[in-house]
Amino acid sequence: MKRTVLPLLVGGILAFGTLFLLQTQQQERGRFTAPSFRVSTLHGSAVRLEDYRGRVLFLNFWATWCPPCREEMPSMQRLYQRFAKRPFAMLAISQDTSVEAVREFVKSLGLSFEIGLDPAGELPQRYGVTGFPETFIIDPEGAVVRHVVGPLDWDEPGVLAFLEEMITAAEQVQGALPASANR
Repeated sequence: MKRTVLPLLVGGILAFGTLFLLQTQQQERGRFTAPSFRVSTLHGSAVRLEDYRGRVLFLNFWATWCPPCREEMPSMQRLYQRFAKRPFAMLAISQDTSVEAVREFVKSLGLSFEIGLDPAGELPQRYGVTGFPETFIIDPEGAVVRHVVGPLDWDEPGVLAFLEEMITAAEQVQGALPASANR
């Protein structure tokens, strides 16, 4: 009996911790307008916050030298693949100074989501980042609705349910707009 209770207890604590983390970060800072940005991508184009209007944006700050960043990247890739055909976007902004190191990292993990480059490290300060990784979930209107400090298993049912709800709401808004306004 004791052997079956312990894994359930640990699993319950981890699930509660994930949900608590999502809620705690929200309560500490509240909903706020995401600071505007423009960054180059690993592919040489530029992206701006405004480019993601109408979609839920998963904005992650990370670095290749950060073990917790490497830990969470596979679940980020799965999350991206899960919602890729819906009004959802993922942008992971590297704080590395070496573009080649970022390319190698991305290739080694088989990442297909958008990678932004911020070698001068200007953006984390604007978002109040205290360490890596940190993730901001931004709603279709450009407001930060969740802030997650540290790595997270993005496959957790509570996390998926939260994102599903946001993405479904974005789809409903898009469906209510004239066809010319949908992206």
